[in-house]
Amino acid sequence: MPPDPYETLKLARDATPEQVRSAYRKLAKQFHPDLNPGNAAAEERFKAVNAANELLSDPDKRARFDRGEIDAAGDPAEPEPPRYRRYADAAEGGRYRTGPEDGHPYGDIFGDFLNRGGEPLRMRGADARYALAVDFLDAVTGATRTLTLPDGRTLDVKIPPGIEDGQTLRLKGQGGAGWNGGPDGDALIEIHLNPHPFFTRDGDDIHITLPVTLKEAVLGGRVTVPTPSGTVAMAVPKRSDTGTRLRLRGRGIPAHAARPAGDQYVTLHVTLADADDALEAFLRDWTSAHSSNPRRAMEGA
Repeated sequence: MPPDPYETLKLARDATPEQVRSAYRKLAKQFHPDLNPGNAAAEERFKAVNAANELLSDPDKRARFDRGEIDAAGDPAEPEPPRYRRYADAAEGGRYRTGPEDGHPYGDIFGDFLNRGGEPLRMRGADARYALAVDFLDAVTGATRTLTLPDGRTLDVKIPPGIEDGQTLRLKGQGGAGWNGGPDGDALIEIHLNPHPFFTRDGDDIHITLPVTLKEAVLGGRVTVPTPSGTVAMAVPKRSDTGTRLRLRGRGIPAHAARPAGDQYVTLHVTLADADDALEAFLRDWTSAHSSNPRRAMEGA
């Protein structure tokens, strides 16, 4: 019997759907097999977290569990038999029993229910929920990644370009098995994006801070800029300052669905890593013809 889903996700029984979702994401990421290779205990916790979320994220199942109609596995709870049933099941009630062993044509009540109209009742399998960590660039350009399931099976998951953190992919027929010939459930895969060391994302646009030398900032010129699809050359205007923002059209999230490609924004950051004695000597003797105070606006503040 699976443990109480509220205890598994460390939630109060009146937790909101948002709290359920947040707790699931945190624990699924913590115990995911990809992040805990060879750790059997983490794998079991991951299974339990998925099972708990499967129940609590479904409003109908959660309500039935809270009412005691189903157990933590989602199976019908065993009700206490009524008093007459307890008596009939006892030895002294044997003379009241009817069933197939007595030749009674309607002894199999459940069989009659499950085969109404001569057609067996078919039930769809349960959906299974998983979490998959995806690299930032794979989410931008698209990729196919393998997801290892708790039972050792693997699924090839196609990551579409432009997928966002927290988005869920559905793989038809990859969930729980159907019952009595019913269709299999689906696999619902929640995507978690790993951060990138220098790219960030805002909608369909990509942002990057690019270091440039003092010479490149003052004299301008072409510099190499990384983008999600490879490096490109970009012109730096003369006398660019730290904070200058330039745009590379169409170098953001690729066009997908009906959305056009995003742009990449490059913010310049002037560095003095190549400063030397010669530069210091030049600046000591140099006087600008247009002297200015860059802190004038801050005076008297």
